[in-house]
Amino acid sequence: MDFTVSEQTRAMIQLMQRFMEREVFPLERAFLAQGFPAIESEAEGLRRKVRQMGLWAPAQPKEYGGMGLPLTDFALVSEVLGQSPLGHYLFGCQAPDAGNIEILHDHGTPGQKERWLGPLVRGEIRSCFSMTEVELPGSNPVMMDATALKDGDDYVINGQKWYTTAADGAAFAIVMAVTDPEAAPYRRASMIIVPTDTPGFDLVRNIAVMGHSGSGPFSHAEILYHSCRVPRSNLLGPEGDGFRIAQERLGPGRIHHAMRWLGVCRRALDLMCKRAVTRPIAPGSVLADKEIVQAWIAESAAEVEAARALTLQTAWKVESLGWKEAREEISMVKFVVANVMQHVVDRALQVFGGLGMTDDTIIAFFYRHERAARIYDGADEVHKLSLAHRILKPYREAHRAGEGGLDVFRG
Repeated sequence: MDFTVSEQTRAMIQLMQRFMEREVFPLERAFLAQGFPAIESEAEGLRRKVRQMGLWAPAQPKEYGGMGLPLTDFALVSEVLGQSPLGHYLFGCQAPDAGNIEILHDHGTPGQKERWLGPLVRGEIRSCFSMTEVELPGSNPVMMDATALKDGDDYVINGQKWYTTAADGAAFAIVMAVTDPEAAPYRRASMIIVPTDTPGFDLVRNIAVMGHSGSGPFSHAEILYHSCRVPRSNLLGPEGDGFRIAQERLGPGRIHHAMRWLGVCRRALDLMCKRAVTRPIAPGSVLADKEIVQAWIAESAAEVEAARALTLQTAWKVESLGWKEAREEISMVKFVVANVMQHVVDRALQVFGGLGMTDDTIIAFFYRHERAARIYDGADEVHKLSLAHRILKPYREAHRAGEGGLDVFRG
């Protein structure tokens, strides 16, 4: 791997880090206590500052107002922004908008780009992505009940979706629905743009995640599509290409997730160390004096660095060779980094004790919201099985061909 960071990128990351510490972290207390509506005005002010600094939309196309950073550079940026749940939103690169921008850029028509892509990159509107269904496994996207049937020049969409992130206040959804139930499994579904003010697009609720429903970009909605009619010109890419486009989106998207998770790890480890050296446990003794706490800190630091190296290597491979050539590494990154994050956040919470269970620090937010990292974008177990299948394939083939016997020495 030939991965180097330019001085320009280093300077940009340092500037972002200072901004996070001075402007973003202090906003978290009100966000945790009162929710997004209470900080929306102040958040918009910070977004204006980000634009003035020339750091808006780091991963998005330059021709639409973004910075156009390559994947490896954005991976480093995402790690910095991931230290706060507000970071990516304030810099205009939050999910699901980031992935939807990629879809529109690569597969949108000129009319779709003019209406949706430009305003989305500029942060004038928000979007959502509607794929997961209530009664079917989200990790198997070829199993889908939602349909989009042709009726003249329109599609009529019917189905129930949930975990449609950021639907609350979004201008449009990109919906995955079956357009040809008789086609091969990977050719049945398509992606279609649905403006959220379309009759038949009903936001049923923001789903409570461990007791917190959230709002705006920090929410996950259940959506009911009932006789929701949109023009066939809202189709993204060729009909039946929904699964292929989703796979293109998920490869780089998992790098974005993993580096954001490493940002969570970085913040949690930092807080853990600060707590350890300041929390008295007896006269003249603090938590950092205990060997078990020292072991947690050492293990966390090593795990984070290993996960970081794997993620950056995968980002480099995706960028250099394409996501198909990096499929094994993408699967590894998904479950390795998600589990490292869970371990580090859990240790941080343990070090903070009762304080860690409250919203007086960011740790409890990370604990309840990032646990889902081992589920969304394919459960860990699915990625492990898929990875093992690919690793074992040449061994099975060699065995069937009578080759590659065991190197066993018998005395």
